[in-house]
Amino acid sequence: MQRCKWCNLNNPLYVNYHDQEWGTPIYEDKKLFELLILESFQAGLSWECILNKRENFKKAYDNFNIDKIVNYDESKINELIQNPNIIRNKLKIKASINNAKIFKKIANEYGSFAKYIWSFTNGQIIYEIGKSSSELSDKISKDLKDKGMSFVGTTIIYAYLQAIGIINSHEQNCFKYPKRNENQSGS
Repeated sequence: MQRCKWCNLNNPLYVNYHDQEWGTPIYEDKKLFELLILESFQAGLSWECILNKRENFKKAYDNFNIDKIVNYDESKINELIQNPNIIRNKLKIKASINNAKIFKKIANEYGSFAKYIWSFTNGQIIYEIGKSSSELSDKISKDLKDKGMSFVGTTIIYAYLQAIGIINSHEQNCFKYPKRNENQSGS
């Protein structure tokens, strides 16, 4: 079975992520939040590095319970900074807490974060390969920054959109390459 060339076949976590998650449309806010936090920690690192620490992040971040995260204080920030099992970047940790607050505001304003994020494509999936940013990721990145988020640059947001299935970038020789009809958008 062929997979996208970026998938490290020697890492079962990565293979499972590719096969079961990446590019699959997500509409559940808890999962959208988890992936947004993880993608923001990826800045300057590989996704595989983050994926390998995902379970540690879940434990450190109270299973990505947004209601707990928005209330993290200096004591919790220091605990996270001292945790050798996650990425201990103070700026990213503080951004994750701030981004949780903004995420929650967006969800309240739109009825859910899923409604907000999927509104940028009117619920449609974009099919494109070989990019690391686009007009769509530029637009969403700018909007999230304008709302107060950080570590949400266009490249991070593009990777996020791929992860949550708004952008499907499975390569043509990959067994996950989508079967599409003529009405679907993308290149």
